[in-house]
Amino acid sequence: MTAHLPDARLSQIVERQRALSAEMAAPDLPPARFVALSKDYADLAPVAEAADALLRARAELAELETLAADARADAEMRALAEQELAELRARLPGMERALALKLLPKDAADSRSAILEIRAGTGGDEAALFAGDLARMYQRYADLHGWRVEQISASPAELGGFREVIFAIEGEGVFARLKFESGVHRVQRVPVTEAGGRIHTSAATVAVLPEAEEVDIAIDEKDLRIDVFRSSGPGGQSVNTTDSAVRITHLPTGLVVSQQDEKSQHKNRAKAMKVLRARLFEMEREKLARARAADRRSMVGSGDRSERIRTYNFPQGRVTDHRINLTLHRLPEILEGTALDELVAALVAEDEAARLAAIDQ
Repeated sequence: MTAHLPDARLSQIVERQRALSAEMAAPDLPPARFVALSKDYADLAPVAEAADALLRARAELAELETLAADARADAEMRALAEQELAELRARLPGMERALALKLLPKDAADSRSAILEIRAGTGGDEAALFAGDLARMYQRYADLHGWRVEQISASPAELGGFREVIFAIEGEGVFARLKFESGVHRVQRVPVTEAGGRIHTSAATVAVLPEAEEVDIAIDEKDLRIDVFRSSGPGGQSVNTTDSAVRITHLPTGLVVSQQDEKSQHKNRAKAMKVLRARLFEMEREKLARARAADRRSMVGSGDRSERIRTYNFPQGRVTDHRINLTLHRLPEILEGTALDELVAALVAEDEAARLAAIDQ
């Protein structure tokens, strides 16, 4: 049950939109102020429209209730009012819930691009192959949404797949769609290396971090130790004759980021700093999250990367998300990225429901 939003609160939202519109129309408004007001107006517009629609629906409800109860009114008019009253009463809870969702506090990082890190876990070569499957799934999913994918770094495994691969995925709202993918992904299938046909269980970990700007995280050069070395490929063979690879250690936290995919030391450093900034930004977000730990425990996005969140069962062709107990028998389409949105939408809906329930308590 969604909490009833009082008319006074709805009127405040509508009036705030009108005030913003009036201020934006003022002559000689500084450009910087106009840009700030425009952003506020764009953020508020869908909320104000929903609030205004709900106010009008409530006013109509009162009129219909009066008409339906008026014994002096024409019988046909009363019957029509009662019919419209029943339809409006059926619509109102949905309107209340839609507005409540719009009023929920937003994750400030939802609109950002993201850093996606995939690492092979338990299972040896099969885990690396599965990490490769997940990498392709997210790349295809990104393509379907028109996002830009850049490989930051990769450690390919000898039999295929990756020991580790990191992508930057750029686009509006990338983090909002992918943030619930963080955790342990488990696969159950017969490995290509298994001659006896036995089903093995392997795992890969996924971490989705909101991309951070320089203004989000101030990194003091004195806090960095930067080492350069010669890039090497699988098996240790040299792939570069210059010291272009970069390893950056953030001394206060002990975080280490290595980058060697580019031939240019400058480009490797820039990519490594991008990943380091995202990891430091996520550390700050996790500190805030721990302060709200009681609330987060009721939500699907706990952020615990050691948590087993999903199982991909090949013999049965099913994928199960353990956080919301949802099983889809669409494994091939999910791994192709085409059906991943079905899982993502369910996770987003569950998170919204949990946050609405927290408000109602």
